[in-house]
Amino acid sequence: MIRPRIPINPLPTGIVTPLITTAPAPAQVEQLHTAACACQHTTPAPVAPAASGPAVRLSPAGVLAVVGGGAAVVLVVGAVLVSMLLAVAVTGASVTVCAVVLRSLLNTQPRR
Repeated sequence: MIRPRIPINPLPTGIVTPLITTAPAPAQVEQLHTAACACQHTTPAPVAPAASGPAVRLSPAGVLAVVGGGAAVVLVVGAVLVSMLLAVAVTGASVTVCAVVLRSLLNTQPRR
C-alpha cells in the first residue's frame, strides 16, 4: 500500500570520510640495567602537570556583558512564563463563564 522511498543522491560527491581511529601509543620497554652498567643512560625527568587556572579570562567589560546578557535572558524568560500563566488564567475564566451560561440555559429550558 504505502512503500517507503529511500532517497538517492543524484550527484554523488565521491568524498569518503574515513572513520577516526586513534592508534595506541607505543609501549615503552624499559631495560633493566644493573647498577654497574657502562651504557651511561639517564632516566627521563618526570613532567610536572600544567598549572590549572580559569579556562576563560574576562575583562571587566566582558563580565558586565555576561551579567547583562544573563539578566536579559532572565527577563525574557520571565515575561514569557508570565504571559503563558495569564493566558491559562484567561482561558480558565472564559471556560467558567461559558459553563455557567450553558448551565443556566439548560436549567431554564424545561420550565418553559
